[in-house]
Amino acid sequence: MAIFLLKKSYQVSNQKEIGFKDLWGSHGVFTTIRLLGKPGKLILFKSHFKGLIKSLKKYKIYSKNIETNIKRLIYSSINKNINYDHLFRIAITKKFISISIRKRLKPKKNFELKLINYRRIDPETKNLYYKKILKELNKYDPSKTDIALVYRGKILETCTSNILFFKNKEYFSPKNNCYIGNTINYLKGKIKISFKDIYYKDLKKFEEIMLIGSGKGMTPVKYIKEINWKSKNNFGYKKINKYLNFKSL
Repeated sequence: MAIFLLKKSYQVSNQKEIGFKDLWGSHGVFTTIRLLGKPGKLILFKSHFKGLIKSLKKYKIYSKNIETNIKRLIYSSINKNINYDHLFRIAITKKFISISIRKRLKPKKNFELKLINYRRIDPETKNLYYKKILKELNKYDPSKTDIALVYRGKILETCTSNILFFKNKEYFSPKNNCYIGNTINYLKGKIKISFKDIYYKDLKKFEEIMLIGSGKGMTPVKYIKEINWKSKNNFGYKKINKYLNFKSL
């Protein structure tokens, strides 16, 4: 269960604080950012903020002064006296802005990946239509398990992260029907990643599978029980994990 340090909601029109609304299921967008250190630093904030504003415009909920107001609410939510290792989530609809800060759960060893047949609504955007995702995630311990989405025989993303596949010294990641997150966007500037369709039937051909995102960082998958897949080594993980020193981003 998530441990929240802060949960606040505001009216978009005047930034007046109201009772907290998580906004899941609403017509709106969100982003989740790693908050780290003392004073707290929002990792890859510029990329997250740029993506958030782009999504606001796409969903036609962008309004005058909203960028300035969002930044003010974000920075006022961070306590300079706290040593953070948390996840900062901001969700926005036409009427409301909600901010929460929750403790980041460090992924454990022997991390498992489950598989379900599902594609998110408008998957190229971080929208709030996540009720199905949350229902599935609540079945498992998020520090031990994540769920990969499979659609028409192709692997898309997990409920929380992008997926990186490794074989023959090469890295691959799905290119369609998924959100290309800020962390993997940063990583592709450091290493070569081939974005292509990844087929369910080919999963056993990969030597390693890794999850990459704000919450997971870089997490190696140990096994997928449904298909009797097990990681063969951690060469690919070790080679690139050095690039994700979040304190320097």
